[in-house]
Amino acid sequence: MEDDLMQTYEIKQVSLGQNKGAPRIFIENHRLGQAGFSPGVRYEVKVDEGRVVLQLKEDGDRVVSGKARGEVQVPVIDLNSNRVLGQFADHASVRLVVRYGQIHLLPLASRKRARERLDRLVNRLEEGKPLRTASVCHGGGVLSKALHDGLGAAGVTSTLVMANDFEPGVLFQASLHNPVWNKRTKAVAAPLQEIVTDDYLLGQVGEIEVLEAGLPCTAASLSGRAKKHLSMAEADEKAGHLVAPFLALINRMQPAIVVLENVPPYQNTASMWLLRHTLRDWGYVVHEAILGAQDFGCLEDRKRLCMVAVTTGLSFEIEAVKPRLHSKPRVRDVLEHVPDDDPSWKQVAYLKAKEERDKAAGKGFRMQLVDMDATRIGTIGSQYMKARSTEPRIPHPDPDDPRSRLLTPGEHAAAKGVDPVLITGMPATRAHHLLGNGVCPAPFEAVAYCLGVMLTAMVSKMTDHAPAFAAAR
Repeated sequence: MEDDLMQTYEIKQVSLGQNKGAPRIFIENHRLGQAGFSPGVRYEVKVDEGRVVLQLKEDGDRVVSGKARGEVQVPVIDLNSNRVLGQFADHASVRLVVRYGQIHLLPLASRKRARERLDRLVNRLEEGKPLRTASVCHGGGVLSKALHDGLGAAGVTSTLVMANDFEPGVLFQASLHNPVWNKRTKAVAAPLQEIVTDDYLLGQVGEIEVLEAGLPCTAASLSGRAKKHLSMAEADEKAGHLVAPFLALINRMQPAIVVLENVPPYQNTASMWLLRHTLRDWGYVVHEAILGAQDFGCLEDRKRLCMVAVTTGLSFEIEAVKPRLHSKPRVRDVLEHVPDDDPSWKQVAYLKAKEERDKAAGKGFRMQLVDMDATRIGTIGSQYMKARSTEPRIPHPDPDDPRSRLLTPGEHAAAKGVDPVLITGMPATRAHHLLGNGVCPAPFEAVAYCLGVMLTAMVSKMTDHAPAFAAAR
């Protein structure tokens, strides 16, 4: 047999406290004999950083034991030593790789990659290099800018290395007007499931520190699911499966931090269950919260699920994300000057008739004519230009004039707290679509600020205790 051929790969549990607190690994396996480790054979143990190697050797100081199973002696190896297994003392399990004449004990691949993620993140922070970020379902980059601004406010710089969206047009708009973009940002207009199979593309992007995404949520929302007659969000043939390539992208890019936003009902989808538990098994600690934009000073009452997954070893707490305490804007504060005779003022008799029909049918749908002194307006969706019945409209300033109008794109941006530069030059329909698909940035700026505070505090602590941390790493 060739020595370099793997014969067995197994995950073995590491137990503690078997002998004065020393870790223990117990191997009882017929396959050991096929690799040369038969009962009575001698071997030696070599302890290296990151692995323990058991090597067959005629004058080795250890002997393979045996355990009778009927008339057959099964090889047994029992390791119970701090010297040999001390590096695995805080591991629940290890990899057991058997070759002919050798047995290798190594950390789980998932744990090793988590350690590498953390080291890479710390090294960039210590060297003062910007964290590399990537954005999935980028749109106009409202979320990207929020995270960049929040991290920056805490003293952590970042650089956007990749922005992905299915629509080339929104990427081009972002490349021109979103200040997060730079000359090295790679615009990737492709389905997510194609990206994760493209070794050339992923090789160009490389590993990153922060991955953020706003996966499509139409089928996750209750109204979207009902409209499409879907039994579950994952039944949407266009977007229901995207959690799978998203997880594959995380596995390929190995970000130290993952930020996901979505509608609140996404929290109870099968996709979210797959996401949170797979990330847990890959060495992340997953935090979740429903963030209300109103609590962070926004006029629009938009609530979003925020998931922050941080590599084990980072001490982030989503409970530390606190709303800012200040006065809330009123509707009149965000309004632009629109002449009283502008054609945007409409009678919308069809909406009024629909409202009467809904009332008669016992339905709760009502037109949303907003008060000028209101500090709250309802959610403004991506199809706002269709002038649907439940989204906000501005009543004519003349109380005797029955006309009303939609918010302008600039007013829509102001209601969300979005920098209007992101919709520069866009026609109204496209601008509303971009804004309606995006987040209210203030809550996510606060999330990123807390992440940045955690990271700067960690680096500061490492600087103060450099020898101890160097030894730990």
